[in-house]
Amino acid sequence: MKCDPGVSTMDKRHEMATFPFTSIFPLTLSYSSSSSSSKLSTFHAFRASTSEYVSSQHTPRREFLKGLALMPLPLVVLREPPPSHAREVEVGSFLPPSPSDPSFVLFTASPKDTPALRAGNVQPYKFILPPTWKQARVANILSGNYCQPKCAEPWVEVKFEDEKQGKVQVVASPLIRLTNKPNATIEDIGSPEKLIASLGPFVTGNTLDPEELLETSVEKLGDQTYYKYVLETPYALTGTHNLAKATAKGNTVVLFVVSANDKQWQTSEETLKAVLDSFEV
Repeated sequence: MKCDPGVSTMDKRHEMATFPFTSIFPLTLSYSSSSSSSKLSTFHAFRASTSEYVSSQHTPRREFLKGLALMPLPLVVLREPPPSHAREVEVGSFLPPSPSDPSFVLFTASPKDTPALRAGNVQPYKFILPPTWKQARVANILSGNYCQPKCAEPWVEVKFEDEKQGKVQVVASPLIRLTNKPNATIEDIGSPEKLIASLGPFVTGNTLDPEELLETSVEKLGDQTYYKYVLETPYALTGTHNLAKATAKGNTVVLFVVSANDKQWQTSEETLKAVLDSFEV
């Protein structure tokens, strides 16, 4: 807090007294007056009036507090919380075209995008998207922001969606949740079936039954191995059709999920498969 020679310590304490309230409730408090001088004058007048009252009246403390409760206080205005950092615009307006297919744009995650990337818990990743998609907000409780750098449970990195085509999300899971071996590869964790049995609920949003797994495959990109999945999930919260791709790097397993309902799948199946195939850590 920057010091102002015209403001006393008591004024600073009065100013700081609003902080606990704003940290509990996601609202911004401000006085209705437009200038800082009017806020100070209001407070000085309030303090002076209470001092005169106490000095001039020999009133029991209970009566003084009763009178204090009836005195008018400065008006407090509640404002909307600031918007999320997610961009409510089409990704084609700020992401570059994909070098491999200019009809898509390329999203490359960087430390400014997520708390885990800033903490070094997740290695940068990239994937393509249709230019009409938009970035969706990730709730703070799901983002891992509260537990970095040592999260015990999986968290959501980023989300993108299009109401006509589907949605994608990147989920990261601590490696220790799946194996005790440090810096394990995805093969060290187990088979594709074993991995999806552990991470399936983060694909569907609720549960995953073994019979909902239609297809698995293994893909090698350089020295990195990926497990790929095709799932038909009629009861999933994310959608009736889900594609997933997972790999392990460092101390994290990264899961890329592509979801769609029946209508979206009928018109965008090939597009969604191309998005899945493009994912790389």
